[in-house]
Amino acid sequence: MRLFLLLGGLLALMSCAIADNAVDRATFDVQGQRLLMGGEITSRTPATFERLLAENPQITTIVQTYMPGSLDDEAVTRMGYALRNAGLNTHLTAQSEIYSGAVDLFLAGNRRSMARGAVIGVHSWADGFGEGAAYPRDAREHRGNVAYTRDMLGSAAFYWFSLQAAPSSGIHEMTQAEIARYGLLTEPIRN
Repeated sequence: MRLFLLLGGLLALMSCAIADNAVDRATFDVQGQRLLMGGEITSRTPATFERLLAENPQITTIVQTYMPGSLDDEAVTRMGYALRNAGLNTHLTAQSEIYSGAVDLFLAGNRRSMARGAVIGVHSWADGFGEGAAYPRDAREHRGNVAYTRDMLGSAAFYWFSLQAAPSSGIHEMTQAEIARYGLLTEPIRN
């Protein structure tokens, strides 16, 4: 009976996670040449993102507001490559807070800038079998993230740092020195 209840609970949790990912939890607001983006990235977000870019060719910069992360790593990758291929920039205001997968999206900016006060939070990932940091560096589980980070920053050093910075259940808010060390910005921090 206990096993049946446990399995039932796991199935309910999986159903909730799938349902959460099926709804677009991101928000968008076109303001001239800027597309303000907030919320959580799900499997539905890339379609909305790509439609807005197609309908608003004047957009040059994606401004990320409060973004707790993503429920779908493939969605982030798809959006990141679309953003980079379109030659768009990313920017964080003094009130911006981006975490986890939203940081990966930020990396895709052709030019990446931030105002003093913005928060960039990173952590390891987990896949149900273990933490990303626990896998050997040559494990296939790292390949996609390493390739993406290398494509965006020219090096995978930031990816390896993020795995060690905090476990998947935690968050590490990067210091200005760390942001500089891993090349997250292409411009100096603005006051």
